[in-house]
Amino acid sequence: MKIAVVGAGSTYTPELVSCLERERERLEVSELSLQDIDSGRLEIVGGLAGRMLARQGFAGRLTVTDDLDRALDGADFVLIQIRVGGQEARLGDETVPLPFGCIGQETTGAGGFAKALRTIPVVLEIAERAAARAADEAWIVDFTNPVGIVTRALLDAGHRAIGLCNVSITLQRLFARLLAVAPERVVVDQVGLNHLTWVRAVRLDGADVLPELLASHGDEIAEEIELPRRLLDELGAVPSYYLRYFYLHDQVLAEQQRGRPRALEVAEVERELLGMYADPDLADKPTLLEQRGGAFYSEAATGLIASLAAGSGDVHVVDVRNRGALAGLADDDVVELPARIGPGGATPLAQEPLAPESLGLVQHVAAYERLTVQAAITGDRGVARRALLAHPLIGQLPLAEELLERLLEAGAPHLPQFAPGGAR
Repeated sequence: MKIAVVGAGSTYTPELVSCLERERERLEVSELSLQDIDSGRLEIVGGLAGRMLARQGFAGRLTVTDDLDRALDGADFVLIQIRVGGQEARLGDETVPLPFGCIGQETTGAGGFAKALRTIPVVLEIAERAAARAADEAWIVDFTNPVGIVTRALLDAGHRAIGLCNVSITLQRLFARLLAVAPERVVVDQVGLNHLTWVRAVRLDGADVLPELLASHGDEIAEEIELPRRLLDELGAVPSYYLRYFYLHDQVLAEQQRGRPRALEVAEVERELLGMYADPDLADKPTLLEQRGGAFYSEAATGLIASLAAGSGDVHVVDVRNRGALAGLADDDVVELPARIGPGGATPLAQEPLAPESLGLVQHVAAYERLTVQAAITGDRGVARRALLAHPLIGQLPLAEELLERLLEAGAPHLPQFAPGGAR
């Protein structure tokens, strides 16, 4: 089996490498191919990856290259974890919307919209190269944010793709710790859209213990997701952390307007990490990596790849077509929910309908995501404005018009489809 990682210059990559060891019995990897357009970062990260694999006794081949075709040749799995424009572009996602009274965040609202516009065309180009170069029946596993929108674009284009986020596994680990049990005994029933989900059941050895969890540990859970305890009790569910951008919009906006952008903090952590990775004596992931965010994503990734390779019938929370699993959404909407992983991929498990207060929000954002994919591909400003009008955190015409032009101006180097003579 060959696994290709596109965007392997990411500081996340050592965590992915460390998790390959855990799945060694299920994943017989003959080649791990690391590719990135930033050769400097790739050399550093690839060097550490090589030392980690040597320590693990990895018997396969490690390829480190800036050549996308070489990385993709014959790959059975293509993992995409890119950041178009780097942390500088992320800084724009987090700061440009703020003077307009809009949340600045790289996956949600106006910032997530900007990131999607510049990311989708690049991911689709990579997917087209994978279709030409990778193995027959190869899988694309997308970790690139905004995961739900990017996965929708891949599926709309006919690619064999599945999206993965770390929110579910992070909550699973939290609940397991609070219950003082092994994580493998805990199943999280999380449903909605990417970064817009609710945990409506937590099963310990098959029995739902969410009511007991909320009664005994509600304050700790609320603190972890930064939402009021009373909200969890009223919903009878645990919202994703990202729902604080909706439920506490004005409070979060005020925090962002007077605070320091997360992009600057991450950039500092990344510089320190890369300095550590360059140490020729380092052969394991440093603890500082935990401050980078994205906890447990690599465990979720390698577990999903192993299940896809075996078609084992395991259940994973992934981003897939709805196909009737969640009432109130179109069959072709991309939802994030438990799915059974078989030989043909992921089959979403049928869900109880969302509560009205959740369904209405999900329907609005699903419409926004549909329009955003179309805008990213066509460069059509009218469609882009309609996408912003559909988003519940924006939704006003003068705001959508002015905000769109400012976002396009800020992201111009990465948005050729919106330039004069571009796609439209």
